[in-house]
Order: sequence, then C-alpha cells, then structure tokens
Amino acid sequence: MPSAAPVNEPERLAALHALDIVDSAPESAYDEITELAAQICRCPVSYISFIDDDRRWLKARYGLPAEVTDAPRESSICATTICGADLLVIPDLKRDPRFENCAMATMEPPCRFYCGMPLITDEGYALGTLCVIDFVPRELSFEQAEALRRLSHQVLAQLELRRKLMEYGQIIRELDQARLEAAAEKARAERLLRNVLPAPVADELTRNGKVKPRYTRSATILFADVKESTLLAERIEPASLIGLLDAYFSALDEIGVRYGLEKVKTVGDAYMAVAGVFSSDRQHSIDVCLAALEMRTRLDHLRTRRESIGENAMQLRIGIHTGPVISGVVGNRRMTFDIWGDAVNTAWFMEAFGVAGRINISGTVAGHVQALFELEPRGLVEAKHQRAHEMFFLNGLKKEYARGHLPNDQFLAEYNRLGGSRLSAPPA
Repeated sequence: MPSAAPVNEPERLAALHALDIVDSAPESAYDEITELAAQICRCPVSYISFIDDDRRWLKARYGLPAEVTDAPRESSICATTICGADLLVIPDLKRDPRFENCAMATMEPPCRFYCGMPLITDEGYALGTLCVIDFVPRELSFEQAEALRRLSHQVLAQLELRRKLMEYGQIIRELDQARLEAAAEKARAERLLRNVLPAPVADELTRNGKVKPRYTRSATILFADVKESTLLAERIEPASLIGLLDAYFSALDEIGVRYGLEKVKTVGDAYMAVAGVFSSDRQHSIDVCLAALEMRTRLDHLRTRRESIGENAMQLRIGIHTGPVISGVVGNRRMTFDIWGDAVNTAWFMEAFGVAGRINISGTVAGHVQALFELEPRGLVEAKHQRAHEMFFLNGLKKEYARGHLPNDQFLAEYNRLGGSRLSAPPA
C-alpha cells in the first residue's frame, strides 16, 4: 500500500521534529490517555502514534507488548489518518478494499476494526494519531467517538505543554549563557581595570563608582628614565624600539610588584612608581631601595646580553624620594591613577640630576636606609629655579648584610626589627 502524505508534509515533519518527541522516553500522561481511550471505546488495544518521514512510531500503547514501537510508514493505516481532518473509522478492514491486505489485517490474530483520530495542531499540522483497534468488526457509539475526539485534544495539550517547556528551557539556557557571558565580561573588565589601576583603587571604583582622593603622610616615589632611547629611536626600527622598552618596563613591573610598588605611569621612556600609599608597611623606603638595586642589576644584565650579540641597549637612571603625597583618579573615559605633591617633584629631581646606571636618593631616603645600605654622599645639588637638595648614590647593601648582591639573614633580622614586613626570607 503506497504511503499517503498530507499536502503540507515538509512543514508537518519540521513541526514534528521540532518537538523532539519521536524516540522519547515513555510518559505516564500519554500512557493514561491510551488506557482511557481503550476503556471508553471498549477496545482491547489503543495507542498514540507519530508519523515520521519513513515510519510510524508509538509514543504510548495499551494492550500491545512494550517492544512494539515501529512500523514502516507505507504499511500503516495511520499514514492515511493524518491526511484527513477527523476520525477515520474502518468497521471491518477485511471489507475495505483500501486496507484488506494491509499488515494489520494480515497479522495473527488479524485486526478487523480501526478508528484513528489525527492529532492536528493549531497550526494545522497532523503529527500523529490517537487510535483504538479491535480484533472483531464493530462500530463506535456517538459518545465513544466524541470521547476519542476529546482525548485527542488532551494529547495535543500535552504536546503544547512539551513545546512550551522546550521554549522555556531554551530561554533559560539563553539566559544562563547571557549570565555567563555577562559574568565573563565583568571579570574581563575588572581584570582590565586592575591592570590599569591599583587593586584598592579598582575595588573602590567598582564598589562606589568613584574614588576619593587619598592623603598619605609618607610614601616613597621612584622615577626611572631609560637613557639613550631617543638616540636609539633614530637608529632602529620602531617595532624593535617598542620591543626593547617593553622588555625593560616589564622587568621593572615584575620587580616592583614583589617589593610593593604600584606603577603610576610611563611617559615615553620615563617610569614612575610609588610604595606606601596602599599598604601599612613602615619601611617602604627600604623596599623601594631593594627594588631599585634589583632593577639596576636586571637591566645591566639585559644590556650586557644585548651588547654581546651586537644589539643596541640602554641604561637606567633612577631617582628616589620619600615624603607626603596626594593620590587619586583623574578622568572619566580613560581614568588614570596619579600622585601629586612636592615629594613627587623632589623624586623627579633625584632622577633628573642622577647619573645613568646609578641610583640617586634624597637625604630623606638616606636617613631611613643608611643603616642597611652603602651610600655615597654627593652633597647639596642645586638646579635652576630649585632649592638645593642633599643627594646620595645608593651603591648596594652593606657587606655584613649581603649575600652576593642579595639580602642575607642578618639583613632580614634587622629589617624586621625596624618594622619591615614585606620580606620574610632571602630571595632565592
């Protein structure tokens, strides 16, 4: 028997597949409808079927073995039922030329009576059937036929519920995905903010939407200037110059983080950082001097390595001063953390009147660190329109506190006695 098909077959199949019900697990709501249909119609067998492109599949069955699920579409009477709009009643399959040789009529025992109601959605797609069958010829009463129609409405209600649950599930998945993407975007924004601003400032900005200016009675400012970069800019390609500056400044960043420095900014080949603004460390002057010595050592190694292979290199000039500062965030679109005050000007003065390859510190810094470091007095240095400042070269750790060029255990003991808290063990 050739397989019949509704006129809207492609759209019907799309609607069926959208429900994802074919081959789904048994559900009690459908099972109960088939049992009720069999009882009302007084038939031994009832089932709910869905017609796929090449088969009839049973979602629920009553009076049939559980393993009975599939049948070829071309041999199924239900394929004809879905082409109509109302009950298909066949009182006796053997007396109907259309179905007298169908699989149901020739099975053992043969089916003689068939009644199927197409399951037609509001959009007009007949997805399957609700059927009752008997092994003897018979008719349904008016009340039984009406009951079968109404039970088909319950099947359709279950299908509509399934569709809505799938839509809600999709909405929930989309909302969950949107929430995950929003959380990831927020995390990325917060990471970016922490890369641009010090962590305490970023936290305050995230929490309050603004940052209050902060006055710090004692902070240590470090200025570093990469010398010869202007001359190199005339000799090497831009990408190489940027790569070289990035290597230098990345080294300064990495060292600064370990010693509690917050990078404030870079301007061209100048680097500025501060310690003591966001922490309670009392010996930030010592921490900054240790950082400066390591910065000089690291960049000296970089310079030596580059010169050994014939590449251009640069030297670092560092200036350090300790004093009161005001810190805050400026700007709305491109916010910048910055510090202000006479101490900042003095730290710049230390750097500007230093010497390439050396660390120049103020008398204030010298007073805080002279017990631990070798200092070389420079006397008073005066610049145009500036008052004179006492300056010292920071040459390194005192011999009794050094293990090579690193602090030893005796240094750490004295450092902790003075109130230092950042170092707990000699660097490896």
